[in-house]
Amino acid sequence: MDAARNAELIVRAAWRAYAELGADVPLDEIARRAGVGVATLYRRFPSKGDLLLAIMEWRYADFVEPVVARARVGGDPWRAVVTALEAALTMMAEAQPVLQAVHDPRPLLVGLKARFFNDLAAIVHRAQEAGVVRADLCASDLPLVVYMLISTLRVTPDPVDGWRRCFGLLLAGLRPDSDIPLPDVPARETQSEGCPD
Repeated sequence: MDAARNAELIVRAAWRAYAELGADVPLDEIARRAGVGVATLYRRFPSKGDLLLAIMEWRYADFVEPVVARARVGGDPWRAVVTALEAALTMMAEAQPVLQAVHDPRPLLVGLKARFFNDLAAIVHRAQEAGVVRADLCASDLPLVVYMLISTLRVTPDPVDGWRRCFGLLLAGLRPDSDIPLPDVPARETQSEGCPD
């Protein structure tokens, strides 16, 4: 087997192992599930952080990116916002055991966040132009909205699906027919950060 195929086997096996066994899954169990030796796992992923980063990048590319790509190019603008957000939140809910396997998961997400929020801003802008998302929503609001929903993963009884009710509540607040105005944008945010005049 070639190195790329081994890496894919390891990443897929690791995703399943973390989902089934939790954050403390031993790396030799991942190697066993992938059908490779522990030395092969360490050769491809010298640290646990390298493996966890590869898992998150694979899952994003496999699950979220195709949804976001479709949402950017057409179809119902409101549905595009909903499906893009839902895909990212579903991935984050399912990835909790992976993210809990490292002390600080933020470095695992830096590149993914930049890609996702860049795409999401374009999707939301298209929805705003169509009049289906409130006009006073700024691109700089989007990470806060997503982080707020991600924070529910730690407090809901069902971390895989418990966030969905909060998601529904949030979606209702994104609609343009809300009679509750948003507070002014903090002074440090500018038009260049995607906020309306």
